[in-house]
Amino acid sequence: MDVGFLVFGLAGLLTLVCFMPPLAGRLKLPYSVLLAIVGCLLGIIVHVHGWAPSWIGDFLDSLERFEISSETFLMVFLPVLLFETALSMNVRRLMDDIGPILMMAIVAVVVCTVVVGVTLDAISPYGLVVCLLLGAIVATTDPVAVVGIFREVGAPKRLTTLVEGESLFNDAASIALYSVLLAVLGGHGELTASGIFNDFIVHFIGGGIAGFAMGRLACFLFAWLRGFPTAEITLTLTLAYLSFFISEHYLNVSGVVATVIAGLVVGSTGRTRMSPTTFEYLSSAWGQFGFWANSLIFLFAAMLIPKLMAAADWQELVLVAVVFVATLVARAIVVFGLLPLLGLTRLGTKVSNPYKVVMLWGGLRGAVSLALALAVTEQTGVPEQARQFIAVATTGFVLLTLFINGISLRPLIRMLGLNQLSPVERTIRNQALAVALEDLQGKTDEVAKTEHIGSEVRDRIRAVFDASLTSVHDGQVSQMSDEQRVAVGLAIVAQREEEMFFDILKAQIVDWRMAETLLARAERLEDAIRMGGVPGFERAIIADVRYSSGFRLALRLHYLFGFQGWLARELGQRFANLMSKRSVAQRLIVFAREQITPLLGEAATQRIVALHQRRLDLIESAMQALNLQYPSYAQWLQESYLGRVARELERIRYRDMLEQFLISGEVYADLMAQLKSRWAHIDTHPPLDIEMSAADLIKRVPLFEGLSADSLRAISKLLKPRLSLPDQRVLTKGRHGEEMCFVASGAVAVHLPDNTMIELGSGEFFGELGLLGEQQIAPEVTSLGYSKLLMLSSRDFHALLARDEHLRERIQVVAKQRLRAIEVWKQFSQANNAAPAAAPAPQAPVPSPAQAAEAAEAAGAAADSALDTRAVQALRAAGPDVPASAPLMARAAEARPALPQQAETRPTAAPPVETRQTEAQQVETREAGTAPRGASA
Repeated sequence: MDVGFLVFGLAGLLTLVCFMPPLAGRLKLPYSVLLAIVGCLLGIIVHVHGWAPSWIGDFLDSLERFEISSETFLMVFLPVLLFETALSMNVRRLMDDIGPILMMAIVAVVVCTVVVGVTLDAISPYGLVVCLLLGAIVATTDPVAVVGIFREVGAPKRLTTLVEGESLFNDAASIALYSVLLAVLGGHGELTASGIFNDFIVHFIGGGIAGFAMGRLACFLFAWLRGFPTAEITLTLTLAYLSFFISEHYLNVSGVVATVIAGLVVGSTGRTRMSPTTFEYLSSAWGQFGFWANSLIFLFAAMLIPKLMAAADWQELVLVAVVFVATLVARAIVVFGLLPLLGLTRLGTKVSNPYKVVMLWGGLRGAVSLALALAVTEQTGVPEQARQFIAVATTGFVLLTLFINGISLRPLIRMLGLNQLSPVERTIRNQALAVALEDLQGKTDEVAKTEHIGSEVRDRIRAVFDASLTSVHDGQVSQMSDEQRVAVGLAIVAQREEEMFFDILKAQIVDWRMAETLLARAERLEDAIRMGGVPGFERAIIADVRYSSGFRLALRLHYLFGFQGWLARELGQRFANLMSKRSVAQRLIVFAREQITPLLGEAATQRIVALHQRRLDLIESAMQALNLQYPSYAQWLQESYLGRVARELERIRYRDMLEQFLISGEVYADLMAQLKSRWAHIDTHPPLDIEMSAADLIKRVPLFEGLSADSLRAISKLLKPRLSLPDQRVLTKGRHGEEMCFVASGAVAVHLPDNTMIELGSGEFFGELGLLGEQQIAPEVTSLGYSKLLMLSSRDFHALLARDEHLRERIQVVAKQRLRAIEVWKQFSQANNAAPAAAPAPQAPVPSPAQAAEAAEAAGAAADSALDTRAVQALRAAGPDVPASAPLMARAAEARPALPQQAETRPTAAPPVETRQTEAQQVETREAGTAPRGASA
């Protein structure tokens, strides 16, 4: 065929397609139905066009010479349709209803195949395999017509997601069954349930893995193409075709599933990987690709209808009607029988009856079914009679679904009321309309005054506003409960938060890795509000400050193997994420006060602000410990953030000057080059140095002062550095006697059995009595911040003491002092326990813990002048009801003789500000888990 006439024919078809959408709107017909009608007419006219002028005749001749094969449909048009639909879907919404979607996409295909096959086999002479093959062909659905109707009438988004999700995956199931049955019909296979099942599982799961891998590879390549939108969009187009072809021809898995999964990956992850402006262009570009592919595939398929139906007789037409009824029965079995059963499990979500009715009636068939039927007619190994029957039955069935279901679907949706807003949505709409009209009315009056427009014209315009305000003025927000208003407001703020994160990505204030994390967290917060309301939000903001799975894994590897690099990167990323969240949380509070108040009222807004203020407090608390431990890194983050904001403001200013013709394009390019050079340093990300070298940390422990360099090197090889998180357990009751710990930096809290607490700062150590076999109480020890600890195991402890006599003497002195403190405490505990048995009121009162401690201090000083007074001071919080309990946290007096008395026990019910563990820190530590041996219990 001449290339010129080929281009002429395609251009003519696309020109014809341009006028179809407005014509379908005027005729109140679904777009796909109108395409089918026009395609059928073209299929007839191409054979009888002797009456037409030469240029029209040439156009029709070029259409007649088009070689439209089944492979053309499946390889040229299907990948684009699948990828375009997957790209526009919200993956999180898809996963919310994945149970019903897979039920309709897989189980419904099997049920339809069996019901149609068994029914036709009972009343026709074509045989079971041929009838099952027809059932597999007509099982695939086409969402284009249905979704188009949904958008026209304003159907709920969830209904659209269910129908589109079904159509994405049922093509794979239908084609898999079709391939197996066609092989059986051609004598190249056996019809067994196990064989079909195994083949389907391999094709489906294998296609998903292949699509995911290729989608992630494309997202990785987007980083190389940033700044070149045309190249990025072209890569998505090639991904659609390559994922389909490579999966089908080289991997022998489902190309349909691979293309769908690749599209979902790009749609969910790609927007943070490609340049921000590209993603905005991407949806419109793929909308255009999808429009072309859908229009041409329907026209080409419909042009085949006259040819396929030419030899139909009345018996085959009766069987077409039977197929139509059988498919409805099969679909009803799944929708009204199996979906409710699925809803009783964790995999299922409840689907309302109106939704089920629309899903039943909205199972339209289209070009894919016609393409599969055409493929059967091309198989010479299939008997001629079977080929004719499948072609006629499929074509007639597709026409019935388009002209009966398609035309009646819009009235059905309206009859069921699915095109109506819910009462809450109507109330919000009315309130939003009232707020907007009041604001616009004032602005319109200002424009009229400025432009000197006459009062009569102003009155007529004002009357339009007044009439609208009268109809919606009591939008009856008061009819909504407080919980409803707060939940609606939280949902609005959550959606705004997601857009804010995307805006800071476009402004290059954060990189794509951080933006990906922030957007995922924002989406989870929105889901929590949608599913759980206010309680869901409260749970989600606590989860939002938890450590990521990557951080927990890095921390675990640090404990087990001492790896520090990954942990430092995760800690730095957490630091930056918290700073971005804090910035957005502050702006969200302002947004709620300014925008939510007129919409939902003062009371609801105050509660929303209070909830977000609590969230901001949690973020601040999580950041506080990091700021204290790593002040230099915190300062760099602040500098980087402010610098990125300044860079974006400068870029916007230059762009505005260009748009206002204040500068030329050449000047703008030069200014942008200077801007890039000026702010290049803020993109250099310094690593967070967690300073966890044992050789450096032991210098902070006074106990090791004065030791030789060789001794310090030997000790540093035995000590294992550990980073302990805020409120994380370092030493629990079951770990005593296995290890001791030196606090190199930070602080820990020792929790005594009577719910009192002792603080130990840098240079302190604990756990040595257990290693010496002198342990008498077993307190729990937790970190008060990001503490740097040095852990020493029992085996290394004894080896160290045996090797270093001077160090052994120091530790033994401390142990002697602590044991002496315990003995003193025992005496006063016994005295206090005996006090209630003595004579009542006339006698002196029982000594208080503070008095007992003072007496113990005096007694200890008289008995042993070397007794560490800090250990005795720890007794002040001990009560008389705790027998034989005493603190274990005294340090050798001679190691730091001038150190002021710092460690005191405090009741945990009222800890001081500097040691109070915030809720965020407690949540973080529970999420991070308990450290393994050598770090925390």
